[in-house]
Order: sequence, then structure tokens, then C-alpha cells
Amino acid sequence: MVLDLVQTIWPYFTAAATALVMLSATGHAILYKEDSRAAVAWVGVIWLAPIVGSVVYVLLGINRIKRRASVLRGEDPPSYLLEAGEFLCPVESLPDHLPADCGHMASLARLVNGLTQRPLVRGNAFEPLYNGDAAYPIMLEAIEQAEHSVSLTTYIFANDKVGRQFAGALGRAVRRGVEVRVLIDAIGARYSFPQVIHRLRKAGVTAAKFMPTYLPWGTRYMNLRSHRKIMVVDGVIGFTGGMNIRKDNLVQEIPRHPVQDLHFRVRGPVVRELQEVFAEDWAYTTHERLTGSAWFPALEAHGKAVARGISDGPDEDFDKLSMTLLGALACARRSVCVATPYFLPDPPLTSALSVAAMRGVTVDILLPARNNLRLVQWAANAHLAPLLERNCRIWFTPPPFDHTKLVIVDGVWVLMGSANWDPRSLRLNFEFNVECYDPALAAQLAPLMETRRLRAQRVELDDLVNRPFPLRLRDGMARLLTPYL
Repeated sequence: MVLDLVQTIWPYFTAAATALVMLSATGHAILYKEDSRAAVAWVGVIWLAPIVGSVVYVLLGINRIKRRASVLRGEDPPSYLLEAGEFLCPVESLPDHLPADCGHMASLARLVNGLTQRPLVRGNAFEPLYNGDAAYPIMLEAIEQAEHSVSLTTYIFANDKVGRQFAGALGRAVRRGVEVRVLIDAIGARYSFPQVIHRLRKAGVTAAKFMPTYLPWGTRYMNLRSHRKIMVVDGVIGFTGGMNIRKDNLVQEIPRHPVQDLHFRVRGPVVRELQEVFAEDWAYTTHERLTGSAWFPALEAHGKAVARGISDGPDEDFDKLSMTLLGALACARRSVCVATPYFLPDPPLTSALSVAAMRGVTVDILLPARNNLRLVQWAANAHLAPLLERNCRIWFTPPPFDHTKLVIVDGVWVLMGSANWDPRSLRLNFEFNVECYDPALAAQLAPLMETRRLRAQRVELDDLVNRPFPLRLRDGMARLLTPYL
């Protein structure tokens, strides 16, 4: 009789539980999805595929990024606050450091002030370093000459010819009594085997992995990675940009998979901001606080550039870089030049690029003709037509693969660093960029961009839309995966 009762009640219980789960998931989507289109889409999935749709929503639709990242960072403010003092550059005085026709960039500086809560500092110098052929020898020399400290964080630190050179130089610095800390992203560390972290520790270097994961499917598509590339020597010489540590960047040696890239040697008060970002990540990972003059010495001027660091990530720094890009595009009056290896702009960025071009701004977007990630290239192709329709100029640069990440606006504002124009960089990873208000640096970088543009093939709208149907369908399907690429 009990069995009969169970058999009678069980269907009703199952139906009630299913309805409760679906209603709960629906309510969550309605309340917490800011984009109404996303809310409607998820509600459709939940109700069209009972139980399965709710499970998929719980796994993929709930944004845990802010919640998880708040645990990463903790609640205590950093003890190594920037002490810019005489090097502070208030927004009101920024036009004094720029050409007469560039005063409009002060509105961008005001926007980034509000976003980052970091001040602009003057007295900085930036030296572009093209490819590993130029960057690695200078970085290695800086490590060899270090007297007090070396901090280094990167996404990929390969256990190859270049990685062994860096590991050797860092080990020798430790033996000289230099404080050395190395932080490698746990997924990036897997790009070579055995991992270089074992070599570093054997050499006496204090090294750690950022957010280690032991899942077998931990790949380049995993979220919440540290994509930052920062090295600071003695607290006064900084290096940042888009370059990892691997032999593929030695383009002149013709490796099997050559990668062009751009890095910068930085001097001046803004180096303190590079060090602060490293110290914050290191404190989270190891619970060790880096303080004192070995890490944060007195600030000195080395040039005339006005600059500021911009941290971006799925935590309290969420959306800062995306909004900075939107502000820069809104401020542009004459020209915008973008170089990025991965180009999957969201609708606001696509609209901002289009509006700038339609206002009469010359918008050039340089992308690799042959990407190292096929899915990303196919998805990127599906994003190009709306931009071409609105007068943006898009160029495919020939091999070797160009990993450069650079934005120049009106020949005066330069954005350099680790972030790509894709959801992974702008929403899911920890990134670090530097904005620089310096017409001299922009003029120094302009020939690089122009040379690459002259060698590139311009993308024509007719050629794009008249491709065979299977290719267009492939790219359209890849575009659907944009949030996960």
C-alpha cells in the first residue's frame, strides 16, 4: 500500500519540484540579468528545456565573477598607497602638457579619474621594445643589475630557451641578495612541460602560481586568469605590454611559430602603480605583503609623459578598461588606430567605433590575417561587416602573427598593456594597461602602425559579404560563442 501511495504521489512531487526549480531560475534571470535580451533568452531556455535549461542556467548563466573575485581581493585597502606628491597632474592642468588642439583629452582623463581612483602622474618616460629580440636582452640586463628587488608577473613563462635565460638571471639575482618574487598564471604555466616554476624554485627564486587549478580541462579558455605582464626592478624600472616570456617572440631567429609583439620600458612615478598591482596580486596568492623601500623607493621623474595605470578584472576593477575605451572613442576628433590580436567587441564598443567613424574620425583597426586561434578568427570575421558599413577601415596584417595590443587616439593618447578587445580580457581576466598622454610617444609609435598598415590587406565589405555561404555560416556560428572565447 505504501508503494502504491508513493507511485501516486511521486509524479505530483516531481512536477512541483520541477516547477519550483524553473520558477527560481526564472526569477533569478529576471532580477539579475541587466541586459533584457539576455534575460529573455535565458527564460526561454529555462522553460523550453525543463530541468536541463535550469541546470544550464545555474552552470553558465549566473555571474559568480564578482562574488568570487571579492574573495580573491579581500576587504582591506592596500598599505602601499600611491604617494605621488609633486608629480600629481590634476585634470585641470593636463592641457598644459599637451598641444593646443588636444585640450579635449582632459574629459577622458576626468572619466578615468572617476573609474580608477588613481591620479595622473607626470615625469614618466616610455621606450617601445619591438619583439623579444629587443625586449628580452634589456629585461635580462635589468635583472642582472638589480640591487634590491625584482617582481615579475606574466601569463606565459615557458620552460624553453628564453625561459631558462630568465630563470638563470633571476636565480643569480637571488644569490646576490636581491629580493625576487615571480607570479605565473596557473593556466599559462601549462604552456610548457615540465613547468618552469620548478626550475625557478630550484634556483632559489620565490615563485607562485595565480589561482592554481587541477581540473583536466583547465585550458586557455578558463576564466579568472591573470593575463598581466609586469616586471619591476628596484621599484624604479618597469616593463609592461603584451609580451609573454617564450622563444616564439624571438622573431629574428625564425621560430616555428613566430609572434610579433610590443613591450615598453617604463621609468618615472607611474612605475609605482605597476608595483602596486603586482604587490596586490602577490598578497592575495601568498599572503605576503611587500612593503618598504626595496619595493617602493622614493619617486623620481625621468621624462615628460603624463600617465596612469589601469587595472581591470572581474572584481572591483570590473569594466574599467571597457569604459575607458568607450570614453576614448567618444573623445576622438581626428584619428583612432587600434591594433589587437583578438577582436570580439561587444555591441557598445562596436557602436562607439561606428559612431566615431561616422563623425568623420579616421578609424583604423589592424588585425592578424592569420590568427593562432581559429575559432576567434572566425568569430571576429562575423563582427566586421557592421563596422565596414559605417566607414571603419579594417586591415589584415600578414604573418608572422601580430600579438600587439595598442590604441592611439588623435596622435596624443596611447593605451598599452595586456588587454585584448574581447570578452575574456574585458570581463573575465585580470589585465593591466597604462594610459599615456604624450604626443612624442604617439609620434614614435605612429611609423610602426603605418608600416604595418601599408603591408596589410584592406578588408572590403563586398569581399566579406560575398564569401561562400558555408564560410559565412561557420563564422556566424562561431560568433555565438563570443562570450566564451
